[in-house]
Amino acid sequence: MTTQTIIQNSQILLPSGDFKRGDVTIEAGQIVAVGDRATPADDATRIDGTGLTLLPGVIDPQVHFRDPGMTHKEDLFTATCACAKGGVTSFLEMPNTLPLTTTQEILTDKLALAASQCLVNYGFFIGATAENWADLNRATPTCGIKIFMGSTHGPLLVDKAEATERIFATGQRLIAVHAENQARIVERRQQFAGRTDPAVHSQIQDNQAALLATQLALKLSKKYQRRLHILHLSTADEAELLRQDKPDWVTAEVTPQHLLLDVSAYEKIGTLVQMNPPLRTVRDREVLWQALLDGVIDFIATDHAPHTLAEKAKGYPNSPSGMPGVETSLPLMLTQAMAGRCEVAQVAQWMSTAVAQAYQIPNKGLIEPGYDADLVLVDLDTYRPVRREELKTKCGWSPFEGWNLTGWPVVTLVGGQVVYNRGQIDTTVRGKALRFDG
Repeated sequence: MTTQTIIQNSQILLPSGDFKRGDVTIEAGQIVAVGDRATPADDATRIDGTGLTLLPGVIDPQVHFRDPGMTHKEDLFTATCACAKGGVTSFLEMPNTLPLTTTQEILTDKLALAASQCLVNYGFFIGATAENWADLNRATPTCGIKIFMGSTHGPLLVDKAEATERIFATGQRLIAVHAENQARIVERRQQFAGRTDPAVHSQIQDNQAALLATQLALKLSKKYQRRLHILHLSTADEAELLRQDKPDWVTAEVTPQHLLLDVSAYEKIGTLVQMNPPLRTVRDREVLWQALLDGVIDFIATDHAPHTLAEKAKGYPNSPSGMPGVETSLPLMLTQAMAGRCEVAQVAQWMSTAVAQAYQIPNKGLIEPGYDADLVLVDLDTYRPVRREELKTKCGWSPFEGWNLTGWPVVTLVGGQVVYNRGQIDTTVRGKALRFDG
């Protein structure tokens, strides 16, 4: 029995960045032919791509799926249903679950849980503490080490320069940093104590708090020639720093919310846009966009970090920071492309190809023979609003509710298996653990 699947008559994004109308043939989970009209086997699965655009599946390199330990907000199953609907075929998840992902034993347990629950491919960071240097460099498989330089509490907070430096000085593994200076945040919390307007969050965790931490991480990366990734860059100050001083081994990402929302959103939806690092000014947004277009910022991540509406309704400063994003990230960015802000090929580069390259994930991020058939067919002609009742994320809301978007996924494939098809999710599909060749 064949395992052949043919995607017929779509506009295919080629590795060159050009588009070609034709067919893609998939066998045993891999792409075997691209472009020419295929001759399907008698029992092949045929997917009609007429009027649709075929892109490599999104690799979201920063998510918080809350599993284990906080599954009232989200779990690996609900999160990956949302991924499938959003065209996200692989994700890299952060270590701030319960228990914290700080040892090989906990990482192994998390991988086993993912194998049973995830509809898409998965990888996990190992979390740095001030004490677990040995685990950081031995745990496998992992996409890298995560350091929270600020905006957290407990063992994952590594806010002393000497502890941070020891992590950079030991081993070769990629280090990804949440770059906010905790001492400045604490000082400014005292300065703004008693304020309940959520907009004050952007003043407490201000541009300087982000810049100080990014400067330290960059300094240590250069001192030890250590591979560094700067998570969710949010300020013009950091973008301008990297424009002037960014070694070849340093990468950075930006979220759709930091590109598309600013501090004015607090007036409209309050704590639903409270996140770390916070939203910034219109100028910050514009500088981030230009840095992304110029290659100073390398790719896009959602920082999907859901909380329930009840938790968000507690009022600032008791409301938690974070928002969902995996279902809307691709349509948000493709809508920007159709509006002329960027090109569709650039969106695929930022949301798939560049991520696979940075994390050295083999056979992902391109549509060409030999690559895994992690693919998404999108409709660039139809616009539809973000509706709360249609979301698959367990938290059930989006900061982009009501936004009229195009580029919604029509069909999503993971390893050649159709996991999402015109509104229906096949919950029997399971992704695989990602490999990291670095």
